[in-house]
Amino acid sequence: MTEQTTSQYGRTHDKRPNGWAVGLTTFAGVLMIMVGCFQAFVGFVGLLENEIYVNTPNYVVEFDVTVWGWVHLLFGLVVLCAGFAVLAGQTWGRVVGIILAGLSALANFAFIPYYPIWSLVIITLDVFVIWALAAHGRDITR
Repeated sequence: MTEQTTSQYGRTHDKRPNGWAVGLTTFAGVLMIMVGCFQAFVGFVGLLENEIYVNTPNYVVEFDVTVWGWVHLLFGLVVLCAGFAVLAGQTWGRVVGIILAGLSALANFAFIPYYPIWSLVIITLDVFVIWALAAHGRDITR
């Protein structure tokens, strides 16, 4: 769990990862798993019951609720898998997590007329995941 670095004077030092950084990255991985489960649940409900969401007319992005159900279900399952990869310390999990959290935030922005409070909560969680993985994600792999 430590990395050895050599200073300019030829001395070898052990570089330990910051505890806060590892904790925040672990929290982001767990948050990705939770957000993935939430998104998959919302998608599953959207597929089963088309009449639960309020539809706002004249919005820029208009899809059928079934389409939104599939979008949320697929995003949720992939974010869930990427969250487990982040916890395992995989680099690809961090990269996929950042990309999918960004796409999830965009999808939830377009989903605001159907379910505004839920969408804003998920967007907030996605922004935190992006920040934690981009700023501190490398420390969990050490």
